[in-house]
Amino acid sequence: MTVGTQLTSAIASVQSAASTMKTFSLETQDQQAKQTFEQLANTLDNAVQTLQSRQKYVEKQEPQYKQQ
Repeated sequence: MTVGTQLTSAIASVQSAASTMKTFSLETQDQQAKQTFEQLANTLDNAVQTLQSRQKYVEKQEPQYKQQ
């Protein structure tokens, strides 16, 4: 598995986790839990942005890793 493929997989996994947290936030009635899920979703969204930046850097440095 190449670095590019691993990054793509990691991004998809973190996006999935963020979506799950957002769903939990919408489904709970507990305000403290809702806030916790929203904070986790925001943290995961930031992680996605970081991973996407890293992916762009890798693609720029190593064109063979560019996803097509």
